[in-house]
Amino acid sequence: MEVIRVEGGHSVSGTVTVEGAKNSALKLMAATILAPGVTTLQNVPNISDVHIMGKVLKELGATVEVVDEHTLRIDTSTVDSWETPYSLVAQMRASTAVLGPLLARFGKAIVAMPGGCNIGARKIDMHILGLQALGVVFDMDHGDIHASAPQGLVGATVTLDFASVGATENLIMASVHAKGVTVIDNAAREPEIVDLANMLNEMGANIQGAGSPVIEIHGVGELHPVTHAVVGDRIEAGTFVAVGGLVGEPVTVRGFDPEHLGLVLRKYKQMGINIQLGEREVTVSRSGPLVPVDIQTLPFPGFPTDMQAQTMCLLAVANGACVVTENVFENRFMFASELQRMGSDIVIQGHHAVVHGVPALSGAEVRSPDLRGGAALVMAGLVADGITTVSDIYHIDRGYERFVEKLRALGAHVGRVTIPDIGLEGL
Repeated sequence: MEVIRVEGGHSVSGTVTVEGAKNSALKLMAATILAPGVTTLQNVPNISDVHIMGKVLKELGATVEVVDEHTLRIDTSTVDSWETPYSLVAQMRASTAVLGPLLARFGKAIVAMPGGCNIGARKIDMHILGLQALGVVFDMDHGDIHASAPQGLVGATVTLDFASVGATENLIMASVHAKGVTVIDNAAREPEIVDLANMLNEMGANIQGAGSPVIEIHGVGELHPVTHAVVGDRIEAGTFVAVGGLVGEPVTVRGFDPEHLGLVLRKYKQMGINIQLGEREVTVSRSGPLVPVDIQTLPFPGFPTDMQAQTMCLLAVANGACVVTENVFENRFMFASELQRMGSDIVIQGHHAVVHGVPALSGAEVRSPDLRGGAALVMAGLVADGITTVSDIYHIDRGYERFVEKLRALGAHVGRVTIPDIGLEGL
């Protein structure tokens, strides 16, 4: 079993460059199905979720060529299947991203129910209701979603109950070939949505309003392949910004648009963290104690749920008490119980966490409950007294490329260690 071992109390500072956004790259890979031919994606993160999506595309008949560490050349002209295997898509919830493109191209799709981090129910009700408005008929059979559009896809107005990123993306991709105009009301506004719309427009789609609550898609004929660079990963950037705020010494994070972390940076400034903005970078540092600030997660431009655990790590050592409210995923506080093992004072009350700052954390053996929680536990180990060992690190590998190596380059005493997995024979 491989673990991440962190020795706390060492100086951490310097410059780190983030990769392309995981949450964008996966959807852009799925979108290549819409444009038969060879599409080149640049600035793609070299992480396990991308590898899985590559295998999904191969199962559908595509050719995926790794040009270099961060460039993929995807040929979807040979895609001849509309069924995705459970063995692959059960490993990540982004698997449902192929539903819209397959429906647009073939008029049918069979997609296994999604998996991924255990942070909440994989509700796809809004995907289904929205696609039904476009003429899609659904049938659930033994854990698979069977979808078809017997009369073809027809534009419609869809109002989402919640600004769901996945539902917005699926509706955009399904409607690019639909007859007439599709309007998505209460659409998700995340930068990754804008990135997807930009690439589809480059391919010849007609999408207006991405990044606003109302997106309008005019159906077009065939799309053509393009070369497109994935937007910088705001969540990876936010994680390293949080590292800088936690350790206090200057950390510069490059390779992303600081506007994509607008509310996070404003909250961190209220917490006593110095923020210096550049064109494609942010430098953070801290000279005084961390100040407790209440936060609540909401869809963009609200505070991202993917930054909740990293921020709770900061608040756990702040000078006072505050409340963290999780409005997006119901199981996202599993991280808190692990942080408690390191000496934090956190009380969970439904979807609220009352955090009382403590003077210091203590190193302990902890388990990564999910992708962002795992990264936050490694973060906590940087300032904890003694050694922190984080297990189940496959979660971290799903969304962070060379996470340990980047921390080491900043001066952290951290490494990946293989320890014996004691089976029954060892008892």
